[in-house]
Amino acid sequence: MLSKVFSSAVLGIDAYLVEVEVDTSHGLPFFSTVGLPDNAVKESKDRVRAAIKNSGYDFPAKHITVNLAPANVKKEGTTFDLPVSLGILSAEGIIKKEALADYMILGELSLDGRVKPIRGALPMAVAAKRAGLKGVILSRENAEEAALVDGIESIGIKNLSQLVEFLNGRLEIQPCRIDVKEYFKADGETHLDLNEVKGQEHVKRAMEVAAAGGHNVLMIGPPGSGKTMLARRMPTILADMDMEEAIEATKVHSIAGVLDRKQVLVTIRPFRSPHHTISDAGLIGGGHIPRPGEVSLAHNGVLFLDELPEFKKNVLEVLRQPLEDGHVTISRAAMSLTYPSRFILIAAMNPCPCGFLGDLHKECRCTPMQIQKYRAKISGPLLDRIDIHCDVPAVRFKELSGDTKGESSRDIKTRVDKARRLQSERFKGKKIYFNSQMTSHYIKKFCEIDEDGKRLLEMAIDRLGLSARAYTRVLKVARTIADLEGEENIKPQHLSEAIQYRSLDRGMV
Repeated sequence: MLSKVFSSAVLGIDAYLVEVEVDTSHGLPFFSTVGLPDNAVKESKDRVRAAIKNSGYDFPAKHITVNLAPANVKKEGTTFDLPVSLGILSAEGIIKKEALADYMILGELSLDGRVKPIRGALPMAVAAKRAGLKGVILSRENAEEAALVDGIESIGIKNLSQLVEFLNGRLEIQPCRIDVKEYFKADGETHLDLNEVKGQEHVKRAMEVAAAGGHNVLMIGPPGSGKTMLARRMPTILADMDMEEAIEATKVHSIAGVLDRKQVLVTIRPFRSPHHTISDAGLIGGGHIPRPGEVSLAHNGVLFLDELPEFKKNVLEVLRQPLEDGHVTISRAAMSLTYPSRFILIAAMNPCPCGFLGDLHKECRCTPMQIQKYRAKISGPLLDRIDIHCDVPAVRFKELSGDTKGESSRDIKTRVDKARRLQSERFKGKKIYFNSQMTSHYIKKFCEIDEDGKRLLEMAIDRLGLSARAYTRVLKVARTIADLEGEENIKPQHLSEAIQYRSLDRGMV
């Protein structure tokens, strides 16, 4: 007997429909799975056999063939345990075949028949809606995540026997329903605030400019000057995520298996801070079974790289593509996957190996050769892709002990939101979200400067030796500064401030 069950698999951050065809025929007992299954899929036969027996059903002593179509795409993971078991039960007449036609079935099975959660439930639910199915059936732990997709039912189940009863019409299970607005409310508060950082007002201004225009930032300063503290508060001044951005971020986290089951929708900007010992595959994504890396987990949020020169050079160099293109392409012999990676890079480094170059109170013990070697770990092409270089000096005692509080994150965010609205209007329908994403065409159109501005910029280029890419970065940052002040045209003072944010081009003292 032949039966068919709809399931799904993930490719990149999107899912596609997989038809699980099961044929049982008389002959020597044998279980065969075809359709390019990986080891986890091949091993499902033992889990399926035990789950069916321990759920109270007879496992057929027949020749069983399972085909996963399309058969030319490699299938990975444990998602197919549940659909395979239902296909066998349907082929044996235990489940009505017509009951399986309306649902996508997803889930890993325990040996006792319990249904376990899987990765990628959200993109799979999107695939079910795209295929015109009535709903998805999966574990209770995944039900809320799948319910984020409007227009389909999300049926959460506990075990295999419960699902059989439901499909045969002997048990009613209400679809999971969620209020998306409640998730945004629950994540709307944070205990971090920029007014907790003493001093460093010029750095806070640089962070404000970066948040408003989506610019990358490199902070240079001695240990203990507040670089990490400032970076961790960056998400508090970023614009709120909309539903489209939240769904994109949630897809990536779901596929990577790091989604919080208590908060299935990512509604606050991600903040990722990998250690400097991370590999290039860990940062950019990849592996034997490709998974999103830190740059993709930071999508629509912030990637913080502390002690930037301590990262391996090959790890830093792979940042070029995501910084420039907003996505990562991982190529393998059998496939090529693309993960989104549109993030703000916040990097921090010391001015020298000991950290005290230019400090007024502590003497630097590094030789010129050591300092040159330390800074050379960060290549010129990577530095060119960082719009804002900002010095973070040690905080003085008077600032630390004073009671004066700076601006709160909420006040700064108000200005950032206003600037972002101007950019949204400017780039409406152009698939550009920030000033930092402007191409040469849009820079020429929206970053016009007067004669005084041209003379100022020419002088800066001659003295600092700015590259062509650095020149465009200055114009983009100046455009953002003008937006923060509500100015339609870029003025010399905006250019002057933008040039000040190229401290590495000026040279560190």
